[in-house]
Amino acid sequence: MATIHARLAHVGVYAHDKAKLENFYTTVLGLMITDKGAGRAGVELTFMSSSPDNHHQFVLVSGRPEPEGFNPIQQISFLVDSLSQLREVHDRALDNGATGMRVTCHGNAWSCYFADPEGNTVEAYLDTPFHIPQPHGAPFDLQAPDDEILRWTEDHCRADAGFMTMDDYKAKMREKLAH
Repeated sequence: MATIHARLAHVGVYAHDKAKLENFYTTVLGLMITDKGAGRAGVELTFMSSSPDNHHQFVLVSGRPEPEGFNPIQQISFLVDSLSQLREVHDRALDNGATGMRVTCHGNAWSCYFADPEGNTVEAYLDTPFHIPQPHGAPFDLQAPDDEILRWTEDHCRADAGFMTMDDYKAKMREKLAH
């Protein structure tokens, strides 16, 4: 069994007033809005970061439910080092009671989403060398060889009008963050 040292990478939070929280986090913490758009189940997402190396460190998600005691954490995301580690997390999660497994290519990342045994949404992911505007998601075959996944991902991303290499995206982010 491979050793995995996943790193906490970003957190998603449900919001009552997304615009108010966007203003708060950009004003108070200097986060920059990197993307916005519609996600699954009709939610609106705002991706935010303070680092040119991270498309998002913080995500605001519309539709925070009202029930007393509701946990506002939308997901907990962990960065892994390789596709083989992502496969290992996928398999270990299922072996240890995870449910709702979903494998997704975001263009800028390959992800596995699942619910832990208490229902918390967890994402394990790995960055790709590409960038396309977010949110974006397409299923892919995590069991395919690494070179096939990379080739499919590049072809998939190049079909998007917003395609750029991750190096170009990071350079653009460094320029924006400097101003």
